[in-house]
Amino acid sequence: MPGSKAIRVVLMGPPGCGKGTQGKMLEAHYSVPQLSTGDMLRAALRNETPVGLKAKQYMDRGELVPDEVIIGIMRERLASQDCKKGYLLDGFPRTVAQAEALDKLLEQSGTKLMAAVNLDVPDEEVVKRLSGRRQCRVCGTGFHVVFKKPVREGRCDACGGELYQRDDDNETTVRSRLSVYNKQTAPLLDYYASRGLLLRVPGTGDIDNIFKQICSLIDDKANSGRS
Repeated sequence: MPGSKAIRVVLMGPPGCGKGTQGKMLEAHYSVPQLSTGDMLRAALRNETPVGLKAKQYMDRGELVPDEVIIGIMRERLASQDCKKGYLLDGFPRTVAQAEALDKLLEQSGTKLMAAVNLDVPDEEVVKRLSGRRQCRVCGTGFHVVFKKPVREGRCDACGGELYQRDDDNETTVRSRLSVYNKQTAPLLDYYASRGLLLRVPGTGDIDNIFKQICSLIDDKANSGRS
């Protein structure tokens, strides 16, 4: 593990690529918080911060929270004590415009990103992963028609409740989400590659092996002195 280098990393990849799982493992390994915009937004609303209250105005009207407000929430969160040693950004930035705004924010604080880690997963694998997910209506336990089959088809192993497919996990919706991702978020790969920050890791295969590859690349970055 790196010494005193701050681990400031963006986790990227398509829906269902495993960012959440890897993020939790990296959070424990490097002792830095995994930050999602959703979590930060909920915290800002709960704490009724000025930026959180501003975001609430948009949400109450059913509108998307604009980038400048999200960046404001990001500024508040990254100034917290637990982010001094670094952080893992999960789900942000999603567009080049957001990445540019993040760069400006970090520049103002005299810091910069160490790396942007992208989990490469083919579209068809994403469809297979997400469209095969099933969830218990009673206890919420998750299953998969290929990777984690229940003992009794259609029934939860934990409580016996009925398993169902969430609306956003049907194949049509998954392909639509992928299309949006490829149009809006995939250009970030070029953005970070041009800055020498992009680290690409195959997101298929054994979870522990993927984790080891990510750690190796991050450690190399930290030891190179370019963080």
